[in-house]
Amino acid sequence: MDGKSLEGYLKGIPGKLAVYCKNLVTGEILDYNGDIPMMAASVIKIPVLIETFRQIQAGMLKKDQLYVLEEGDKLPSCGCLNRMHAGLNLTVQDLYNLMIILSDNTAANILIRLLGGTEEINGSLAKMGYQTCRVNRLLFDSEASDKGIENYVSGREIGDMLEKMYRGKMIDRKSSEEMLEIMKSQRLKNKIPFYFQGCVPIAHKTGEDDGITHDVGIIFGSQPFILCCMSNETDCTRFNRFIQKLAWSLYREA
Repeated sequence: MDGKSLEGYLKGIPGKLAVYCKNLVTGEILDYNGDIPMMAASVIKIPVLIETFRQIQAGMLKKDQLYVLEEGDKLPSCGCLNRMHAGLNLTVQDLYNLMIILSDNTAANILIRLLGGTEEINGSLAKMGYQTCRVNRLLFDSEASDKGIENYVSGREIGDMLEKMYRGKMIDRKSSEEMLEIMKSQRLKNKIPFYFQGCVPIAHKTGEDDGITHDVGIIFGSQPFILCCMSNETDCTRFNRFIQKLAWSLYREA
């Protein structure tokens, strides 16, 4: 597929749209608005996961370090911790698994605070050379959101993070492999994995909000490839169908 064909797929879908695809064998890249900042929704949990593993590798956190769930921690929407009892003991490992596999918002905010807050995470992102991806606020922080403070990602930068994991270069090989295994266990399968029926492993992370739908990941076919599809101010149903069809088409072409 070339850029012209991709534009044909996107024709008629409203909003701010971005697609970044890279064949991890040939190096071929398909890029449509891959560098533009996009409001992140739950895709921001990938940089949070990376910073968690960085701090574990540096000895700043431990996987078995305990956190006691408080009633005030609980957030609506994705996940299960909002249904758990206050006083529940959770390890850091529990939190990052819940954050990715169930996209648990409560787990994400707890981790952001444990990591030292947004400045610490953004400092690490800057040191890694990422200019667009930023964690600027906690999830469901309506006061910050009302002020226009949002979390941002780009297709190319998230794609680079995924490629580093694939090549064992995100933190270290062990961390890279574990992060990908967690993402392979993602339970939200209505976008990139829709047509695959489990026929190939897919490590991915979704994101949803009003007028926002994303899915980013690696499809481990005979020629593994990265696919990052992002949208803001869109018709989510139509863009989800686009993601489904594009992922399957690219897989069959590889």
